Amino acid sequence: MAEVQPQKWEAGKYLDPMDFGKPLPEPPKLGSFFGPGMVLVALGVGLGELFMWPRLVMVFGANIRWLFFMGMLAQVFAMMEIARWSMATGESSFMAAYRVWPPFMWFFWILAIGTYIWPGHISLGANALETLTGINWLIWATGGIILMGVILTFAPVAYEAIEKILSIIIAIVVASGFVVAAVVGTAAEWWAAIKGLFMFGWTTPKMFDPEWFPAIVGSVAFAGPSGMQQMWYSLYLRDKKAGMCYYAGRITSWLTGEEETMPSTGTMFNTKDPEELRKWQGWRKWNLYDAWVLFWFITTITTLFFTVMSLAAVRLDPATYELLAGGDKAKAIDGFAVAYSAVFGGAGKAAIYLTIGLVGWKMTFGVFDAFARGQADMTWYFWPGVKDRWSMSKVYFGFLYGVMIFGIIVLFTMGATEGPAFILDVMASMSTLSMGLYCLLMLIVNSKFLPEEIRPGIITKIVLAMGICLYWGGFFYCLFKYGAIVG
Repeated sequence: MAEVQPQKWEAGKYLDPMDFGKPLPEPPKLGSFFGPGMVLVALGVGLGELFMWPRLVMVFGANIRWLFFMGMLAQVFAMMEIARWSMATGESSFMAAYRVWPPFMWFFWILAIGTYIWPGHISLGANALETLTGINWLIWATGGIILMGVILTFAPVAYEAIEKILSIIIAIVVASGFVVAAVVGTAAEWWAAIKGLFMFGWTTPKMFDPEWFPAIVGSVAFAGPSGMQQMWYSLYLRDKKAGMCYYAGRITSWLTGEEETMPSTGTMFNTKDPEELRKWQGWRKWNLYDAWVLFWFITTITTLFFTVMSLAAVRLDPATYELLAGGDKAKAIDGFAVAYSAVFGGAGKAAIYLTIGLVGWKMTFGVFDAFARGQADMTWYFWPGVKDRWSMSKVYFGFLYGVMIFGIIVLFTMGATEGPAFILDVMASMSTLSMGLYCLLMLIVNSKFLPEEIRPGIITKIVLAMGICLYWGGFFYCLFKYGAIVG
């Protein structure tokens, strides 16, 4: 007698069961489907890689990069587990949090506001443009935020605009980094940069100084995409129609797009069907490609270039090291200017400041979009009455315009008095909390709420547990040992 299949799939007690039995779409061929891993690369290769990690390499040397490796390892596994849930169910990681315990999801809602309303990346980028042009950084930052709103308002599908713009910018950053590193770096510096990734456990007493340890923990959080950027990956998968996200709607422009229907719950495919499992394995192979090739490899190789430049900057301009070691952490950018000048001559300094400015704008562009995307997902599904009055796309634009307006207010109040580095430190501090939390979330939901056939293995569980210890351990150690937040 044939086994009777359920009509619904139970996953926790706080949300309705999912529909059961809709077929998975056919998986794409590897390399033929441009995955949202590239968006995470564009978000990940930001001021952590161009500012926070270079200053550590300039002070401590390349051996400190083993901590970057550990941070990226935790992130790539978390990325694959977020994809496991969303591609199997069509639901976001925020809905997964609600299925575990509703306050769990609302904590993310609050934490996102505390972390991502701050225009930290664009502030530091605008500061570089002020150095280059003499025009006040507040003007650059404000104009950049307004430009983001114009682009996303007129793009029919917000994700498509994000993917294209961020991919172009990251290509420029990677290419320029490779050219400069290839010219100024010595063979010894290239070898030190590579070897440093694998110097597990290497430390030096200065790393534990109250001045530097919080900065190191913040830099580990900023290795790759920081904070809740990994959780937003599930929303990019939804707009990309990956796996069972095929049945979910996308966010479209209220001016130029066509509204798409959002289902009230996800849909689970039949994991007892060999044909469905074949397609699932195909989607998992695609996700492995997206995570390890597009995300991990490109991010790691890009930071390799900037590590070589950091080492070369100390050699070419010893004063950079002296200033950094003395506590002037903003001088990392000046060190890069020396390296760029060695390649491009008089235009080199302009090139690095333009690069920092472009990266700062790119990061805030991606973060503001993703913040609005995540808040819209949680608000539309779980805030009483919202679903009945507005579409998710309109809720998204409400949050987008709100965070832009607040960002401009911050620029002319706190930013004007404290400076851009202060805003970036606030973001780094909040990021470690959310990163430990989403590692815990995916460890719970994928091990408990998914069918046994598609649950994670023991290695994945160990790495996620390591991520919890890495992020929360660093945050609370700084708090209780030094009385300082990460930053």
